[in-house]
Amino acid sequence: MLELRNISKQVGNSLHINDVSITLERGSVNVLLGPTLSGKTSLMRLMAGLDRPTSGEVLMNGNNVVGMPVQKRNVAMVYQQFINYPAMTVYENIASPMRVLGLDRATIDQRVNEAAELMKLTPYLDRTPLNLSGGQQQRTALARALVKDAELVLLDEPLANLDYKLREELRIELPKIFAETGAIFVYATTEPQEALLLGGKTATMHEGRVTQIDRTIEVYNRPSDMLTAQTFSDPPMNVLKVEKTGKDFVFDGKRIDVPKKVTGLPDGSYSLGVRPHHMWLEKPSGKSTKLECQVSTTEITGSESFIHLRSNDSHMVALVHGVHRVDVDDLVPAYLKPDSLFVFDQDDTLVHAPEISGEG
Repeated sequence: MLELRNISKQVGNSLHINDVSITLERGSVNVLLGPTLSGKTSLMRLMAGLDRPTSGEVLMNGNNVVGMPVQKRNVAMVYQQFINYPAMTVYENIASPMRVLGLDRATIDQRVNEAAELMKLTPYLDRTPLNLSGGQQQRTALARALVKDAELVLLDEPLANLDYKLREELRIELPKIFAETGAIFVYATTEPQEALLLGGKTATMHEGRVTQIDRTIEVYNRPSDMLTAQTFSDPPMNVLKVEKTGKDFVFDGKRIDVPKKVTGLPDGSYSLGVRPHHMWLEKPSGKSTKLECQVSTTEITGSESFIHLRSNDSHMVALVHGVHRVDVDDLVPAYLKPDSLFVFDQDDTLVHAPEISGEG
């Protein structure tokens, strides 16, 4: 078990990690989710022992390991920018941590070949890293982490340089592999979709703080505050500033039904959170409210279209399936359904979440 107790890390006048306390169990998959510079890599370096916290404790199996050299910790870490030994073959790169441990030749050969097969590296075992593509070099670094049999495995956006098909395969396989070894698996990403695919637990991060940690689907479905909700949405969750009056929220002169479970909320100012895939440009089934919006721009990915909208001073994004062609400055309807709304109070704390807020 890895436990961080009130960990902070200050560099000069900058607080890179701010009073983080989390506990990670053996055999668990744990995702650090947050934008660039949110503190994910800094926190991983403290877990690994590459950096020393300014304050707080790092406990591994109940023992405080602050100050213990990283070489004496059973840790494996893989960065987005892969690191390999350029003079060694792929085989020797993968085998290197096992040679340090003094494992016998047969065990080393078996583990190297198993990891190479998983990472699609078998044809390249006799090559040196300089004769590999970037993706093959990253897979070599991942394979080396696989065979180390570490207690703590830290992966810092490790799949970013791989092609789509292999990335999807490894997102499914890696958690299974590390869970079977009993390792604590920590995976940093900027992508909410990747966190959902990996499952396990997710800790959302912002400016060096952990804003929430829980089962991944629970954090997604019930973000504790607006900041967490924004972090766990790509594009970010739409935010509508509204006034509650009786059984209605009023936004830009339009009345939106208050969800039945929170009709008893006091009247006043609130924020509604609407995920982009819960804004429709065509009237959905069931009760809905229509907003008149102006198109700012459109991004078409092929399978999806991101329609950027504005209504007075509010900017929103609707995510619709397929190619949806609209022109800049077109007036279009955007529909909201009461049963897909998140409600936050004036302190941006969650007061209501939809029953189900999945990807559908």
